[in-house]
Amino acid sequence: MLSLTKYSIRSLAMLMMSVTLIANAQEFNRQIEVESAVVTEHKTQINGERVSYSATTGTQPVWDEQGEAVATLFYTFYQRTDVKSDEVRPLLISFNGGPGSASVWMHVAYTGPRILNIDDEGYPVQPYGVQTNPYSVLDVADIVFVNPVNTAYSRVLKDAEGKMPSKEQQQDMFFGVNADIRYLAEWLNTFVTRFNKWRSPKYLIGESYGTNRVSGLALALQNNQWMYLNGVVLVSPTDIGIDRQGPVKAANRLPYFAATAWHHQKLPADLQAKDLYEVLDEVERYTIDSYLPALAKGAFIDAEEKQSVIANVARFSGLSEQAVAQSNMDISTQFFWKELLRDEGKTIGRLDSRYLGIDKKETGDSPDYWAELTSWLHSFTPAINYYLREELNYKTDIKYNMFGPVRPWDRTNDNTGENLRLAMAQNPYLNVLIQAGYYDGATNYFDAKYTMWQLDPSGKMKERLSFKGYRSGHMMYLRRQDLELSNQDLREFIKNTTVAPSAPAEYPR
Repeated sequence: MLSLTKYSIRSLAMLMMSVTLIANAQEFNRQIEVESAVVTEHKTQINGERVSYSATTGTQPVWDEQGEAVATLFYTFYQRTDVKSDEVRPLLISFNGGPGSASVWMHVAYTGPRILNIDDEGYPVQPYGVQTNPYSVLDVADIVFVNPVNTAYSRVLKDAEGKMPSKEQQQDMFFGVNADIRYLAEWLNTFVTRFNKWRSPKYLIGESYGTNRVSGLALALQNNQWMYLNGVVLVSPTDIGIDRQGPVKAANRLPYFAATAWHHQKLPADLQAKDLYEVLDEVERYTIDSYLPALAKGAFIDAEEKQSVIANVARFSGLSEQAVAQSNMDISTQFFWKELLRDEGKTIGRLDSRYLGIDKKETGDSPDYWAELTSWLHSFTPAINYYLREELNYKTDIKYNMFGPVRPWDRTNDNTGENLRLAMAQNPYLNVLIQAGYYDGATNYFDAKYTMWQLDPSGKMKERLSFKGYRSGHMMYLRRQDLELSNQDLREFIKNTTVAPSAPAEYPR
């Protein structure tokens, strides 16, 4: 007969518990569903108009050439439900950047029907959560927010044998300029087909690295999926493959420096007394006419001209002549973020220089951290996790990746700007809107203007290119006044580029 001591009984109980935990782990692997959809119904007010809409939150697979699901992308799709002819309503397809960033930023702060609880300048407030967005463009367009692989709840999938692709295979499939564009174009074809949006005027909007993504997608959708667009919106654009190195890169920073110095009241009294737009008009002219040519001369610039440039750059940047001279007139953004308010013991934000930080030491040539990004993560992270689960009823134990593992990112053969130009040339319906904040030091507004100027050197399509600037930073929509203004600019862009019936896509003689 078996005799059990209290120790053997305890061991047996622990063994049984281990077996139970293993069984549960096998039964409840933390994996996102490959296919899923949760639909909720809502009402809101936009520009004083009552709007009814549905929100479809779910996942849709990415397939390889053999038709096997290799990843699944998480999305949220808002459709207005109180209108006729839903299938011909404009469709706005929204991406953020990074690369590796979820769609959260524009989703719950810019164009979506619900936005963060933040103050009028964009700073976190408690309790965390969301509120009605009275300026959302959902009144004029349905909106889908797409999360590329490894962002939000989007994930790479195991193969038929239960193995994950190698890091090299994942990079080839997903993590690079052209791989990203290729699989997203295929995914969008499926999405548009499933939701019966082929007749809709279509728009891509991308922020930061998302501008590379949507610029490349404009041509990939057109030439590989035969899906033609009415518009592409570039929010705080990167270089999208357009070269702006050397003296151009250095000179283009000055208007941003001037905007930031004006905001922090570090300009001379005569400039500080002017409105921001007046100051920027003056600085932009000086940058093109004097600063850029001076930098191009390098070490062989005339001494008198050099001293004049040093004085003017100091005047417009809020820095001392000594700091400008010691930088050889080429001031790095890192140094500027540390130097401008050094005497006040503060640093300024990279993506939005209205935000202030404090460093361990006032010495040094770069800030310890990015004040704006910590502030944004403070407010966005709890809000999106609450909103998806409790308001849109999408429940999963998968972690929501604000920034996901996508590196190394293959940046070779980045021709996205040229791809956008070619897509515009091939499609007379296609228009481009650029939106940028004056206080963005990462993708500064004057670089955005330069990108617009260089996108089509022929000038034959410049009537289809437009620029809008805002008194805020990288995410200009966080400031309440600019949330209203930027949405209205986007609304007008959509309305003005939704072509009248029977208007032919042709270049007249």
